Amino acid sequence: MIQLGAKHLSNQELLAILLGSGMKNESVISLSQRVLIHFEGLMLLRDATIEELTAIRGIGTAKAVVILAALELAKRLHNHKPSERYIIKSPEDGADFVMEEMRDLHQEHFVCIFLNTKNQVIHRQTIFIGSLNASIVHPREVFKEAVKRSAASIICAHNHPSGDPTPSQEDIHVTRRLTECGKMLGIEVLDHIVIGDRKFVSLKEKGYL
Repeated sequence: MIQLGAKHLSNQELLAILLGSGMKNESVISLSQRVLIHFEGLMLLRDATIEELTAIRGIGTAKAVVILAALELAKRLHNHKPSERYIIKSPEDGADFVMEEMRDLHQEHFVCIFLNTKNQVIHRQTIFIGSLNASIVHPREVFKEAVKRSAASIICAHNHPSGDPTPSQEDIHVTRRLTECGKMLGIEVLDHIVIGDRKFVSLKEKGYL
């Protein structure tokens, strides 16, 4: 499995990994084959009970519990429906997404919102806390997370504890630096939003992107 990956293993081999061991005179591979034969494959095994499993020679309670746990996880994955994601279509949407959390902070927080190709939020993360400075807001930290999340674009946001969202020259410098780095990586910086007390400024709307 380590060498080839799970998808290259047979059902028998995957079940053998779950079982972990066979018996004194029977290998785990042989035991897993007997289990599959007993249930005529995976479909009937999917609905097996602990009593049915422990009735098979070589399958005790511990092994039966492991099998049932794996089957339950598979069912949950199959039935899982991702929750509806927040969509950002405008600077107002971006500001609304972080406003209540950021407007009362007593220190500056630099936050990145990571989006997919449909402008849906896939992750948000505070990159650093402290006064905005180009030497601190390193593009490496911003885009490392973007690449990890397979983000198509990002929106940056930081707060001004004074309540006045007017961008500083340092804010503008950081924005332009991140935008240029994003272009090289193919990850667009859609906006940099400065959060004040119930008000904000979009550096994109101001023409700095």
